[in-house]
Amino acid sequence: MESITSFSAQIHFNYLGYEAFEYHLKKSNYSSLFILVDENTREHCLPKFLASVGGSYDFEIIEIESGEINKSITSCIKVWEALSQKGADRQSLLINLGGGVITDLGGFVASTFRRGIDFINIPTSLLAMVDASVGGKTGVDMGMLKNQIGVINQPKMVLIIPKFLNTLDKRQLNSGFAEMLKHGLIVSEPFWRVLKQVNSVDQLEDHIYESIVIKNEIVRQDPREKSLRKILNFGHTLGHAIESYFLENVERESLLHGEAIAIGMILEAFLSHQQTGLGINQLEDIKMTILRHFKKVEFNDDDIRSIIDLLKYDKKNSHGSVFFVLLKRIGDAQIDNRVPDDILSQAFAYYKE
Repeated sequence: MESITSFSAQIHFNYLGYEAFEYHLKKSNYSSLFILVDENTREHCLPKFLASVGGSYDFEIIEIESGEINKSITSCIKVWEALSQKGADRQSLLINLGGGVITDLGGFVASTFRRGIDFINIPTSLLAMVDASVGGKTGVDMGMLKNQIGVINQPKMVLIIPKFLNTLDKRQLNSGFAEMLKHGLIVSEPFWRVLKQVNSVDQLEDHIYESIVIKNEIVRQDPREKSLRKILNFGHTLGHAIESYFLENVERESLLHGEAIAIGMILEAFLSHQQTGLGINQLEDIKMTILRHFKKVEFNDDDIRSIIDLLKYDKKNSHGSVFFVLLKRIGDAQIDNRVPDDILSQAFAYYKE
């Protein structure tokens, strides 16, 4: 697969990624090299990565605990302290080897340590490959509120190594598949049709490249999320509120990011049917396709009220209003839509049918 150009960063695949990585290290003359991992990527991915890198390099390993709950300022402080204690300076490099938590948090740590050091993203989950590692968004949650603190800053490069997906279970693969489905829904009805034919999420390697191309093209046209890039938030306004609610309620099983976004896409497809003209057949198509891969989650009235209340914390809000990305049709998204509260409750009723 050919490399993809994204601003100052190149997105490389498979062996081309390792070649580009080694060339970059040789020409950059970094003072020190750090790899950020969690306990899972340290065990399953780090040995494979180190075995594939040619040459002799002295990598320092920094480990944080896995999980969205650890995507926090507390974890950042631990990494900043580790960098400082291990002698990192402004000519150091941080390599983020992991899923979306590692790439988001690691990018933020690198962007703020000593006012900014270089970083490279090596996503190891499907979600991180097609979403979190592309576009330069970095940051952490504030309590249970998603992505409240962060900056947009590009990595030096991104390495996509699909073999790392062999370390994931089906649930983790499904989580990333939700973002791929979103890419089809917002800009490419043909890609949506292709993904509809996918019966097993362990056979997605051929589609990863196209999904990254779609996201990269959107980001390339609007790097600071002033207009077009907002369409990537389809399913995320309600999806993030659902994800935060389930993280906050310890008696409920937490949802993975893609699981919450899958629900959000069904809900916001219903809003699209009500507000922007999405046809009933396409609405039903979206619902049936998503529920073929994601089990339905139960919501009671108290859950729904609390989730709707969390919308006021959405980072995309402006001037006291909550804005949604809605679909005019599959492959055609519209930004900055206000939605009456009573229709939000109707969306949950439609999901529960």
